[in-house]
Amino acid sequence: MLPQKQAEEAIVSNFSETENQSKDEEKEDQHSMFSVKSLLWHGGSVWDAWFSCASNQVAQVLLTLPYSFSQLGVLSGILLQVFYGLVGSWTAYLISVLYIEYRSRKEKENVNFKNHVIQWFEVLDGLLGPYWKAVGLAFNCTFLLFGSVIQLIACASNIYYINDHLDKRTWTYIFGACCATTVFIPSFHNYRIWSFLGLGMTTYTAWYLTIAAVVHGQVEGVTHTGPKKLVLYFTGATNILYTFGGHAVTVEIMHAMWKPQKFKYIYLLATVYVFTLTLPSATAVYWAFGDELLNHSNAFSLLPKSGFRDAAVILMLIHQFITFGFACTPLYFVWEKVIGMHDTKSICLRALARLPVVIPIWFLAIIFPFFGPINSAVGALLVSFTVYIIPSLAHMLTYRKASARQNAAEKPPSFLRSWTTMYAINTFIVVWVLVVGFGFGGWASMTNFVKQVDTFGLFAKCYQCKPPLPPPTSNTTAAAHHH
Repeated sequence: MLPQKQAEEAIVSNFSETENQSKDEEKEDQHSMFSVKSLLWHGGSVWDAWFSCASNQVAQVLLTLPYSFSQLGVLSGILLQVFYGLVGSWTAYLISVLYIEYRSRKEKENVNFKNHVIQWFEVLDGLLGPYWKAVGLAFNCTFLLFGSVIQLIACASNIYYINDHLDKRTWTYIFGACCATTVFIPSFHNYRIWSFLGLGMTTYTAWYLTIAAVVHGQVEGVTHTGPKKLVLYFTGATNILYTFGGHAVTVEIMHAMWKPQKFKYIYLLATVYVFTLTLPSATAVYWAFGDELLNHSNAFSLLPKSGFRDAAVILMLIHQFITFGFACTPLYFVWEKVIGMHDTKSICLRALARLPVVIPIWFLAIIFPFFGPINSAVGALLVSFTVYIIPSLAHMLTYRKASARQNAAEKPPSFLRSWTTMYAINTFIVVWVLVVGFGFGGWASMTNFVKQVDTFGLFAKCYQCKPPLPPPTSNTTAAAHHH
């Protein structure tokens, strides 16, 4: 047993040391990757980061994008996806630049990050001071909290389409308990196999939605009236803003890389792949069902029951479990740092310390089970700042002095060449997202959200449960009314 344990410890310490190695020693990295444990468990390559970004970006949003298209119309839906995808990739790039800047400054002061995971709020603190740390922490934690809540609601919403013997609220209780097991996954190094599987699952689901909608054909008397109301238009637009806002974990994904400097364009490449999933599936489902989607925020609810649909539902459930872990892990880190448990080696002790994080998430999912509307509300009020506004402002303030620009760890990308262009792009993003995303989007999504609460009430037992397909018999109608 002892030699094996020593070997494992050697591998772990090897990975910690390689974080600061130069490119010449990259080959040594490769040798330590050959054991089975490191193959499945210790991910830190460029590919791991790409899989993490791509699988983390699209989960349950796949199922709500057709709903957004019904609010926006196809043209706006496609244009906004491409626009927010590119803007999201840009701000992910800014976050990566700020991370490298923070880390290089700290390493000059001989700070060691061996048992410490750097997080976004610490980058803000190190570069801009305690007020920025507080703002970053507040927005990031609230966003991740609600991101985790959305995964739980989505789990219950999806499983209901396979088994409607239990109502959605009961399913939320069950999945809350299942998702609580993510407390045992130590860090983002350990998501290698999950990210890979997760992306395979969303790819299957996206193409199932596309093909099933085309095979199903247009429903009788289909209408495509969107966009017809400003409230709906901006609610849909904010859901798309949310789609490409998976940055709350960008710093943690970067920190899990052996060579974080290579992160720069990974997010963009992940987004390009995500377009191949979101654009065809949302367009096809909207083409087939049109305005019916306005009352069905989960695309599964309109497609006929089949083995393929059940497979897609089950794969999405597993993926949502993975995404729950993704969203919760940074919260676990923050909580561990607050209570002084972040350096603890024991996985079981850390898991126990993390449990208080899961309880409020579970509770909120039961209070607000509104699947589509909560995505838009989170997008407008939290993602707009966390993902778009704060990184752009932070980048401008970090490099506002000539000396900071001169000594920057990362210079502007070759295709831009000047700091002025970077400032112009950042200013545009801040103004656009503040006005369109937070302003109009916040107004629209909160109006929509309040309407859902008025219609269904808090603690709704079964939100949007009356099955539209197949045509209900008298028994199922009674059951739906009972729910």
